[in-house]
Amino acid sequence: MAEAHQAVAFQFTVTPEGVDFRLSREALKQIYLAGINSWKKRLIRIKNGILRGVYPGSPTSWLVVVMTTVGSSYCNMDISLGLVGCIQRCLPRGCGPYQTPQTRALLSMAIFSTGVWVTGIFFFRQTLKLLLCYHGWMFEMHGQTSHFTKIWVYLESVRPLLDDEEYYRMEILAKEFQDKTAPRLQKYLVLKSWWAANYVSDWWEEYIYLRGRSPLMVNSNYYVMDLVLINNTDVQAARLGNIIHAMIMYRRKLDREEIKPVMALGIVPMCSYQMERMFNTTRIPGKETDVLQHLSDSRHVAVYHKGRFFKVWLYEGARLLRPRDLEMQFQRILDDPSLPQPGEERLAALTAGGRVEWAQARQAFFSSGKNKAALEAIERAAFFVALDEESYHYDPEDEASLSLYGKALLHGNCYNRWFDKSFTLISFKNGQLGLNAEHAWADAPIIGHLWEFVLGTDSFHLGYTETGHCLGKPNSALAPPLRLQWDIPKQCQAVIESSYQVAKALADDVELYCFQFLSFGKGLIKKCRTSPDAFVQIALQLAHFRDRGKFCLTYEASMTRMFREGRTETVRSCTSESTAFVQAMMEGSHMKADLQDLFRKAAEKHQNMYRLAMTGAGIDRHLFCLYVVSKYLGVRSPFLAEVLAEPWRLSTSQIPQSQIRMFDPDQYPHHLGAGGGFGPVADDGYGVSYMIAGENMIFFHISSKFSSSETNAQRFGNHIRQALLDIANLFQVPKADS
Repeated sequence: MAEAHQAVAFQFTVTPEGVDFRLSREALKQIYLAGINSWKKRLIRIKNGILRGVYPGSPTSWLVVVMTTVGSSYCNMDISLGLVGCIQRCLPRGCGPYQTPQTRALLSMAIFSTGVWVTGIFFFRQTLKLLLCYHGWMFEMHGQTSHFTKIWVYLESVRPLLDDEEYYRMEILAKEFQDKTAPRLQKYLVLKSWWAANYVSDWWEEYIYLRGRSPLMVNSNYYVMDLVLINNTDVQAARLGNIIHAMIMYRRKLDREEIKPVMALGIVPMCSYQMERMFNTTRIPGKETDVLQHLSDSRHVAVYHKGRFFKVWLYEGARLLRPRDLEMQFQRILDDPSLPQPGEERLAALTAGGRVEWAQARQAFFSSGKNKAALEAIERAAFFVALDEESYHYDPEDEASLSLYGKALLHGNCYNRWFDKSFTLISFKNGQLGLNAEHAWADAPIIGHLWEFVLGTDSFHLGYTETGHCLGKPNSALAPPLRLQWDIPKQCQAVIESSYQVAKALADDVELYCFQFLSFGKGLIKKCRTSPDAFVQIALQLAHFRDRGKFCLTYEASMTRMFREGRTETVRSCTSESTAFVQAMMEGSHMKADLQDLFRKAAEKHQNMYRLAMTGAGIDRHLFCLYVVSKYLGVRSPFLAEVLAEPWRLSTSQIPQSQIRMFDPDQYPHHLGAGGGFGPVADDGYGVSYMIAGENMIFFHISSKFSSSETNAQRFGNHIRQALLDIANLFQVPKADS
């Protein structure tokens, strides 16, 4: 009961003598410390706001300008060309602060210096804007780009997929759209670009993510794996103690705006806006559209273990709990023998099923009483933590182990992840970790940035004892985690069971094949004089043709974060050049020199398209926004309807790595994550993510559906292996057995 008494600042009882108040010193101390911490955050944000407001200037640069002006005056030099004298004459005369000539002179010089400083800041900012708007540096060594309009670029992208009759029909639709409908729609987009920070991102978030009514699990959420070649500790609670401490350290840096932006090719800073909603964010279900709820702060995490939900505080007063204290708190949960309450065990299946059903259940059963309070504890948490009883890890001697690990992260058992949270930190019994991330608030490189920081901090800054525990001694006086209380009626339990069955059917239908390609990596690919990404993408085209006997519309995600609030653009990897190379490879009668030439043309085309996408010259987001405008205006466009209805049967994504340098990968080659993956976008298609992990390794994550007779993830993976080797053979790249 001690922790219950400390939860309030005072208690009172009514006696015959009156009301007797009893203050709790400990509670008042915690309230005081929490207030101090809150004001510290506010002052830091005010300071950052001031520094950001005068960037690229600084208080130091202002002082330098003032001292230069004052110093020149004492040397009888007037660098103001008489402006200081004019300012001095304009100052009001009389008593007060301006009564002495020296004071008036110093004030005049300070005003002049401030004006020069502000003017310099303005010109620096305008120059910086012009420099950042210039993207030609990406193309300088690669010749000039095409001057086709985006509509005709679209036609070029679908040419390999259509026969002559279908292509002619699309040409007519495109020409009609360009001449009649597009100019009117484009005017609205131009107007929005003047008014909004980004003319794409808000509509992309709303219509692609938040308005989707299908389950988030598999269809939208994605997963991220742990370091797979080393194991820092096999103590589950200890690993969580270090990792969660590191995550809150990262959040503190975010709050203080101390995280440096990622630089594109080491030259241009990329927008960090997506990081703002990394923590304290939950997707709230709605009948027609969901809403992202983001809080400015949260002092706890929500935890799931053996069908029970807990609330774990991250702070003691204003102090962040040390890793050893967090380890103790999680060990208390692991040792707790209590049983789930009725309906509690599979409650999270509501977040794995249909969005409409979840929205209706939330309104009917979680809008009042203890259910509302418990749900708010989850939705207002910094993030969600799942303590699993199973053990997963990657065993190089057992190829299936990586796929089983990925399946556990992608969907678990369908009720041990809270799929609405910005991310769920998943902890397995052997200390292995992973993430399941919701997609609406940000894209994978953002969560990857956090994960690199956390894993690096865990391995190289926090560390463990010889027995695998966190360093230091725990504070046993800390109140234990709070068990959340529910009152779930039979009707709600029926809805939970229904959502679980929907989610289980979806999870059981997913085939996931993950493997480590060891024959070569980016080191030997560069000897082919092409980018590693283009090499892999062309190999995917060759593998897909061997797998399906035809080409398909291919999606590769490219970042557009060189623009404010930018997210992604599509690179259409199935080009006329790549299909020409694939067909020549399949014929088997071409000389090696001819195949090399075709490959280089395909790689050059892919690299150019990737640069165009990064610099805002892609086509898909623009066409998407034109489609949204047409819906608002009630304008029917057969061309846009057909473009937006095309299925992406091959959806691909490269996983970034080494966004921040927490350690030297050459010195620690085994500190390597395996990337992550996602579910297939089309029912009869493949989802492929890959991470080019250093000089000699590539990780692949391939997903498909068992219900499709046309796809098989493992078969496709084997085709990818062979395609990579066959292309490497063209350039006589030496390789080992995979």
